[in-house]
Amino acid sequence: MYFKDFPQFLYDFKYGDITKTSIVKDITRNIRFRKEILSNISVYDEYDIQDGETPEIIAEQIYGNSQYHWIIMLVNDRNDYVNDFPLAEISLVQVIKDKYGTANVHSIHHYENANGYVVNSDAVGAVPVSNDDHERTLNEAKRKIKIISPNIINAVLKNYKDLL
Repeated sequence: MYFKDFPQFLYDFKYGDITKTSIVKDITRNIRFRKEILSNISVYDEYDIQDGETPEIIAEQIYGNSQYHWIIMLVNDRNDYVNDFPLAEISLVQVIKDKYGTANVHSIHHYENANGYVVNSDAVGAVPVSNDDHERTLNEAKRKIKIISPNIINAVLKNYKDLL
């Protein structure tokens, strides 16, 4: 749905001595939500992604249309469907094992102080953080996203079409 209304143009593809002209979408359009809209807290709600939820599932739950998944991606400035969303537990465990090796899952990744800042191991109050804990913290940080309030979604869609 995101690219559906993008303008089209003719483009020449050259294959050696042969030129084939095709109609293509202008995907170079860069649509972003205005920062002032996102800074207005009344415009969106916060949402915690549950294990296994995808942008399509969330869009269906919130807006009643899975085709609006691109709105969730744009509002949250997330471009990578796989790496920008939290992994389900079973996938996270496998990623940690693959990244650090099974024997090193619980090895020390770094040290933190009481405020959560990374410090040297000999710093006062330094607490070890394992590879497992580190990756879980990164994964959990991906759970909280912004959701445009359903009562203004039609206005957002109209503004989107006006930008094209």
